[in-house]
Amino acid sequence: MIERLNGGPLPEIKFFNMGVIKIAGRKVRALRHGMAGAPGLEVWGPYAEREEIRAAIVEAGRDFGLREVGARAYSTNTLESGWIPSPLPAVYSGEKMKAYRQWLPATGYEGAGAMSGSFVSDRIEDYYLTPYELGYGIFVKFDHDYIGRQALEKLAGKPHRRKVTLAWNADDVLRVFRSLLEKGDPCKYIDVPQPNYSSATYDRLLKDGRTVGVSMFSGYSYNERSYLSLAVVDPDIEIGEEVRLVWGEEGGGTRKPTVERHRQTEIRAIVSPVPYSEVARTSYAQGWRSTGRAV
Repeated sequence: MIERLNGGPLPEIKFFNMGVIKIAGRKVRALRHGMAGAPGLEVWGPYAEREEIRAAIVEAGRDFGLREVGARAYSTNTLESGWIPSPLPAVYSGEKMKAYRQWLPATGYEGAGAMSGSFVSDRIEDYYLTPYELGYGIFVKFDHDYIGRQALEKLAGKPHRRKVTLAWNADDVLRVFRSLLEKGDPCKYIDVPQPNYSSATYDRLLKDGRTVGVSMFSGYSYNERSYLSLAVVDPDIEIGEEVRLVWGEEGGGTRKPTVERHRQTEIRAIVSPVPYSEVARTSYAQGWRSTGRAV
């Protein structure tokens, strides 16, 4: 489809590099990545050309089964392909980051972003994640200097928490919905297709009463007919095990405008592979999700 839009073969663009292609005869910038688990391009151009470019893409995609499904469906593919989109930026502590924090605007992402979920700690560092935990260990290099390099060098080669998919128990999800029809405070509402209600979500995961990780990004997958979430779990948690996700915030919920009064509950979930989609694991182009290497 992209070759049809471009009027010929695509230029060679390295992973996460920018190039130029043509759409509707106009030059647009193209970022090479694979957000959906397959090679693809994200296109950039003047906003004034937006409708013209969009119409050309929709028309070119008709022969390939391209359908418009709405903006709310856009981010659900990350649940199937295994990309955690919004971990908390690790910038809120440390003397080395002080000048950066002072430079940041209060209305920017780091200043205005909110946190939510059942995992609660007085230490902001407990919300930080390493590249190893997020599945980006293959990108860690020690051939140049950067903030955090020494810490990562100490972690290299050691056991790490790892990223997994959680498949939520259908009966427990239905019980949460049923609570909306019962007296008293309901459970935290599970929105469709995505119940994330802040910039960074951290829900506590339990196994035999102990905390074994955090669930971070959740939603409904129509393809898999399941609510799923992407999580980071301790090294000893195996694929196929059942954990319990603590759903809802403490004390009836925080004062964020996205949080209604509710009660906490537990949702059983099966620890599953990442990517969760069998199609993504077996037939998408090989890349960092499936082979553990950059392409």
